[in-house]
Amino acid sequence: MKIVNRNEELLRDAFSCIPQSSSRTSLSSCNKLIRFEDISAAAFKIQCGVQKTPCMYSRLSKQYGMDIYLKKEFLQYTGSVKERGVLYLLTSLPQDQQRKGVIVASDSNFSMAVAYHASELRIPVFVIMSTSTSPARVKMCREYGAMVISYGTTAKDSQTHARRLAQENGYLYLEEEDSAVYLSGLGTVGLEVYEQVPKLDAVIFPAGGHCGLLAGSAAALKHLNPHISVIGVESESFPVLQQSLKAGHPIEDQACSNHDLYGDVSELCFGSNSLQLTGKLVDKVVAVREEDIFISMLRLLEYERATVDADGATGLAALVAGKLPELKGKRVAIVICSGNLELHLLQQCITRALTLDNRVCRFSLVLSDCPGDISKLLEILAREEARVLDIKQERIFVTSDLFTIEVTCTVETRDKIHTAQLRNTLLERYPTAVWTER
Repeated sequence: MKIVNRNEELLRDAFSCIPQSSSRTSLSSCNKLIRFEDISAAAFKIQCGVQKTPCMYSRLSKQYGMDIYLKKEFLQYTGSVKERGVLYLLTSLPQDQQRKGVIVASDSNFSMAVAYHASELRIPVFVIMSTSTSPARVKMCREYGAMVISYGTTAKDSQTHARRLAQENGYLYLEEEDSAVYLSGLGTVGLEVYEQVPKLDAVIFPAGGHCGLLAGSAAALKHLNPHISVIGVESESFPVLQQSLKAGHPIEDQACSNHDLYGDVSELCFGSNSLQLTGKLVDKVVAVREEDIFISMLRLLEYERATVDADGATGLAALVAGKLPELKGKRVAIVICSGNLELHLLQQCITRALTLDNRVCRFSLVLSDCPGDISKLLEILAREEARVLDIKQERIFVTSDLFTIEVTCTVETRDKIHTAQLRNTLLERYPTAVWTER
């Protein structure tokens, strides 16, 4: 049964055939209308190739005062929602092009999805990565079945080499863009969320450098129920979507200083299709601090046992930051879109989040160099139920009285209130104690 409402008109008006930038040599063409029928067709075509991920009620609901449902797209085989758009795009290629093969030049989730699904479809696939790419990413791409070639020291070098190989060998050079086919594949998330969670009030999506997931899913959700609020969340470090909406065209002159951490979020690759759909159908776009994203990663790990990257944690970060007070008491779905983060970065992010959440703190104090003084300090910490992570003693470079030592302790507490109680207790016993501010 076809559902028709006023959002058909919004979708129809969203595109006006604007030529693509000449740098987008991969797929196409002039902007094409994305219709609800296109998203439905994509859902039917990719149903056997991607996971229908769960959208589960979260224990975080009580903490934030609303019914929260998490759409766990990080459970896809390659750990990313981008498999949906990639699979639909690859299955839509002409057979002669499938025989010749495809080529990508990136270490992004998009490239990982292309590597896996092209191999599964027996399409020759080549991935060009710079020599600075993480060895773990190179290994994973090869395990997915792609021919990985290391070339150049920068992403630009790899892209130039990939385009040259594509031209010489007849490969199709793929770059993440906002063609109607790719957006339709991503839009299937909106269909699933609507089906899995009845009586939804709002759906929150990450909206980094590529807002295709937000735009495609908004098209599906607004068609099915125009009263559902669709909200995009991006990082304050590069609020590209907000600036682009204000300017009326994609802004591509910003750069992210921390590509290793943000990865796909920081890649400025959305186009006019995604931007116009977002402007027409998305109710709100908010920006969050990096600190909120770290704490969101910690919350998901603790409460959901979900290991996600910055992109995956961005949606929840809007609730952590208190940016959406109007959703209190509502039924809200959050799309957790990806979970690909290097292990060393994961450790750094969680350690930083514990500090930001006032659950790891450090203080220094001066004690007399007597056998029992440190024991007394440890007794106080044990009585206050603080877990000692590290303790250091300094005897040589102490500037206070002779026969004293400086002790620096790093301890873990339950929460901000517990930290404040510990601090007050220590200051009563050691008035000169100094706390390291985060």
